[in-house]
Amino acid sequence: MIELRQVKKVYNSSTPALDGVSLEIERGEFLFLVGHSGAGKSTLIKLIFSEIKPSSGQISFMGSNMAAFKAGELLKHRRRIGMVFQDYRLLKQKTVFENVAFALEVLGEPPKKIQKKVPAALEKVGLAAKHNSFPSELSGGEQQRVGIARAIVKDPLVILADEPTGNVDPNNSWQLMELFKAINDGGTTVVIATHAWDMVDRMQKRVIALEKGRLVRDELRGSYCHEN
Repeated sequence: MIELRQVKKVYNSSTPALDGVSLEIERGEFLFLVGHSGAGKSTLIKLIFSEIKPSSGQISFMGSNMAAFKAGELLKHRRRIGMVFQDYRLLKQKTVFENVAFALEVLGEPPKKIQKKVPAALEKVGLAAKHNSFPSELSGGEQQRVGIARAIVKDPLVILADEPTGNVDPNNSWQLMELFKAINDGGTTVVIATHAWDMVDRMQKRVIALEKGRLVRDELRGSYCHEN
């Protein structure tokens, strides 16, 4: 589904953020990206979303070279991906319903479809009763659930999450991970960049470890740290 071939990304410095990374992510997989801060996890997420382009190498999505995407193809690509952020990125002046609806409005979806899909997405994340609340009235865990609802309301093929439990307590972190697992069980590919070693160890999913921009470990039922 997603394939990286010798992907390198260099920003302004001479040190690559990613350096020769090659990997394949199959449809329906659940995997964690782990590594210290600066290892390249967020860069990899941004490359898959096509927020940035590689300095060299090739990234393919469902067999298509992403570097060749024209404007319309890039928009279509991003519709197929749901993004979840550490800092939630909710619109403070909009209600929970309006925040989730906004993800469909920017795609030009008709109001009738929005009125049907948003309640269904909120039901999936357990926030149907909070649809008229504002972000300031929610806990951190609830705000992240809104972020997840906003990501899944598009019926994406892939969910990309960058440190989604970074600002929530341990109990909420586990509940969020169970939610991601349920989304994956429904057939959606899930890729999570995280420092939450306890969650990674507990879930026993595929683990991709990065170190200074290089892929140093790829284990199907891995843990946060390599066990000798």
